[in-house]
Amino acid sequence: MPIRLHFLVPALALSLLAPAAFAQGSYKIGEINSYKAQPAFLEPYKKGMELAVEQVNAAGGVAGRTLQLVTRDDNGNPADAVRAAEELHAREKIDVLMGSFLSHVGLALTDYAQQKKRFFLAAEPLTDKIVWGEGNRYTFRLRPSTYMQVAMLVPEAARLNKKRWAIVYPNYEYGQSAVATFKQLMAAAQPGVEFVAEQATPLGKVDAGSVVQALADAKPDAIFNVLFAADLAKFVREGNTRGLFEQRAVVSLLSGEPEYLDTLKTETPTGWIVTGYPWYAIKTPEHQAFLDAYQKRFKDYPRAGSVVGYNAILSVAAGLKKAGSADTEKLIAAFRGLEVATPFGPITYRAQDHQSTMGAYVGTTAQHSGKGVMVRFQYMDGGKFQPSDEEVKKLRPAAP
Repeated sequence: MPIRLHFLVPALALSLLAPAAFAQGSYKIGEINSYKAQPAFLEPYKKGMELAVEQVNAAGGVAGRTLQLVTRDDNGNPADAVRAAEELHAREKIDVLMGSFLSHVGLALTDYAQQKKRFFLAAEPLTDKIVWGEGNRYTFRLRPSTYMQVAMLVPEAARLNKKRWAIVYPNYEYGQSAVATFKQLMAAAQPGVEFVAEQATPLGKVDAGSVVQALADAKPDAIFNVLFAADLAKFVREGNTRGLFEQRAVVSLLSGEPEYLDTLKTETPTGWIVTGYPWYAIKTPEHQAFLDAYQKRFKDYPRAGSVVGYNAILSVAAGLKKAGSADTEKLIAAFRGLEVATPFGPITYRAQDHQSTMGAYVGTTAQHSGKGVMVRFQYMDGGKFQPSDEEVKKLRPAAP
C-alpha cells in the first residue's frame, strides 16, 4: 500500500500522528552537501529540509520518534563527502544518509553506500549513472535526472525545427550526461539534425568571452546550454554583449530556476526554453500550502532547492514509517514503490531503478518588473519521461 504524507494540506488528517507523547529517541538523518560551493541552491535547500523536519515533528514524528537533522559540508569534493559519511555513521550514529548536489560527489556517495551496504537517498545530483550504470540496491534518487529533464525539453527543441545546434556545458559528469542524452533524443526526434560546435568548460571557471566567440563563429541556428550558477550568469552577460542570442533559439537546462533567474535580473534573456520552478504562479492546493508555510517560516519565497530539500525529508519520513525502522534492508523494501505527497503532487520511487517520478516545469524566460521569470509553463510529470522497463534493464544490468 503506498504511503502518503499529508503535511501539505492542513485539512487532511496527518498520517504520521502518534500517541500524545513522543516515543523515546529520534531518527537521525545525516545529510552531506556542497553548502559552501553552491550556496544559491543549497541555502534554500537547507531551509526546505528544516521546514519539513519541523512539520513532521509537529505532527507527531514517525511512529512517535522525532526527526533530527545533522548536516556536513563536502566542499564539492568526493573524497570529503565519503569521509563525512563515515564520520556521520561512526560518530553521530545516524540512521539514514541523504544529500549531495554535484553529480560526481553523488556518485562517490552512491559507491560508498554499495561498499558499506548502507541506505542512501541522493536528493539532488542529476547524473543518470546514479540510478542506471552505477546504480545499486542501496541508492535511491529524488530529483528528476538529466535524462528526464532533457527529455522534457526535446519536444520543444524539435518543434523549433532548427538544423544546426551548438552546445555548451560544464565539463563534468552532469554536463556530459545531459549532452549525451540531448544528442541521442534530438537525433531520434529530428533526423538530420547537426551539432556544429561544442564547448566544454571547467566547472565554475568558464571563459565566457572565448566560449561565446567560438559558438558565434560556428553560426548555429540554435544553442543547447547546460551551464548553471555563476557560469550561467557569465555566459548570458557575454552572450548579450556580443549578440549571440539575437535571432537564435536557446534551449537551456535548469535556467528557469529562481536561484539563477534572480541573479540575472534585467539581463535575463527573453524566449529561452527552460526547465525551472515558477513558484509565483503555481496554483495548486499542494503547492499553495507549501508556499504559505515556507513564507511564514522564513519570510522569503522558495527556490527550486527549497522543494528538493522539503521533498527529501518527506521521503525519508515516509520510508521510515513504511519500513517501521531504519534497518537498511527494510528501508530498501519500503522505498521500492514508495509514494509521497509533495508540493508538486504525488511522486513514486520506481522499483525498477530507484528513481522518483518527481517532475519539473518547462516554459520560456521573460522579464517582469526587473526580474527574470518563467512564462507559458506547464508541469511535466517525471513518470512520463523515463525509459521503458526493458530499456532500464539494459541500462542497469548490475544492480538487483
